[in-house]
Amino acid sequence: MSEIEAANQTKAINPATGEVLGYSPLHSVDDLQDAIQKARKAQKDWAALPVKKRVKYIKSIRGYIVQNADKLSEIISRDNGKLRIDALAAEVVPAAMAVAYYCKKAEKFLNDRKLAAGNIVLSFKRSKVVRAPFGVIGIISPWNYPFAIPFYQVIMGLLAGNAVILKTASETQMVGLALKESIEAAGLPDGVFTYLNMPGRVAGSAFLENGVDKLFLTGSVDVGKIIMAKAAETLTPICLELGGNDAMIICEDADLYRAAGGAVWAGFSNAGQSCGGVERIYVHESVYESFLEILKEKVENLKVGYDADYKMEMGSMTTKKQLEAVNKHIEQAVSMGAAVYAQSKAPENPDLYNFIPATVLTNVNHDMDVMRHETFGPVIGVMKVKNMEEAIKLANDSYLGLTGSVWSKNRKKAEKIGRRIKAGSITINDHLMSHGLAETSWGGFKESGIGRSHGELGFNEMTQPQMIVKDIMPGVKRDLWWQPYNEAIYQGIKGIIDMLYGNKISRKLSGTARLIKIIPRMFKK
Repeated sequence: MSEIEAANQTKAINPATGEVLGYSPLHSVDDLQDAIQKARKAQKDWAALPVKKRVKYIKSIRGYIVQNADKLSEIISRDNGKLRIDALAAEVVPAAMAVAYYCKKAEKFLNDRKLAAGNIVLSFKRSKVVRAPFGVIGIISPWNYPFAIPFYQVIMGLLAGNAVILKTASETQMVGLALKESIEAAGLPDGVFTYLNMPGRVAGSAFLENGVDKLFLTGSVDVGKIIMAKAAETLTPICLELGGNDAMIICEDADLYRAAGGAVWAGFSNAGQSCGGVERIYVHESVYESFLEILKEKVENLKVGYDADYKMEMGSMTTKKQLEAVNKHIEQAVSMGAAVYAQSKAPENPDLYNFIPATVLTNVNHDMDVMRHETFGPVIGVMKVKNMEEAIKLANDSYLGLTGSVWSKNRKKAEKIGRRIKAGSITINDHLMSHGLAETSWGGFKESGIGRSHGELGFNEMTQPQMIVKDIMPGVKRDLWWQPYNEAIYQGIKGIIDMLYGNKISRKLSGTARLIKIIPRMFKK
């Protein structure tokens, strides 16, 4: 490949082995402009199709996923560094389920919704809410779940009648191309779906400056704030799914074995690179030591390495930059008094890269970055609490609020605690996996984002509500409040208040009489 050709390509590298996986053509802002123009033309005909016809197109994508599940899992694993089983369980299988769910529910989600009259006086005004597609939506997706996160949004956007332009992360372009191939298996009309490879530093502004009708971003808090400020210039609607620093609360009556297993899975799957993964654990003092013993055994026996034979239990970090950020959090915590309580081994093979041990820290506090900010790596801080009030207070002591979990054999008690956690998704005796449920919404409180993806709430983000109001009264020439005016009209309209809400029968009757007196003018020219 020549230098010129290389400059116009993104090189994809296996983060665990350094193997070159392939190349992805780079696109320019001019390419984006062309894509938006084509999408705008194609979207009109696409939106005009009956929902059932759009569903028929999208259903074929599920068939492609079923036939290529192993291939897709392999590509995700090699491009991102996660295990193949993580790729399969957390990305490929949920994608297939999402197609089935949204195709089944799309017509219901898009149906007109009639509104009951607010009062008897205006009952001849009949209203309904209809869902209108935005037009051309842009999606900018991350590298940590490079297939599943954009897949949901693309499917919902298309089913809702939008044209979709997708830009995936530069770090996982082989997955992006595999996703492109999966969507294009539907045989969509030209221009309805476009895949672009653009540097992240220019993509957000380019999408907004060139007129997408709505932008969906999954990324960091800092980038989300930049995009929000840029979108404000044109009041372009946005949906932001940003960071998490998610808390796990363990009650005194929790199943400690399950809780420890859940912490290991939700904290260390995908090498901890999950915005909704466990980062902070608050354990009731009566079970603190017992929980730590079980957790220590599980962590120290965790198999970390390259996924060659399906026997590994945690893969590599996706980027060296993120690995360095995680190490900084650990180093700062230790320098401030934290203890490395448990740690897995990491491969010592010099031919492998970007591996880091799964780590449990104790003696942590909220002055440490590892407890205050998103670490986004395989590190968990564990704190002892005297009671659940203290646990809730600490869980809410964060500017982020994406997910949280409560662990107790008493599910009613756990839900009461969960309702007090300021986070968008709360799970009881589980963590992280709700992202894989197509019916559940995903999104956070505070600086974890704006808007929702997944489920009916996420589907609604793909359309904007439009009110339709019809006057069904036959023969009406004018409304009560139309010109010309006089004092009788004023008193008649005031009669509505007296008739409906007067505190005495005499006032109600007087108001009714004055209203009846002006009703005939509605039918006169």
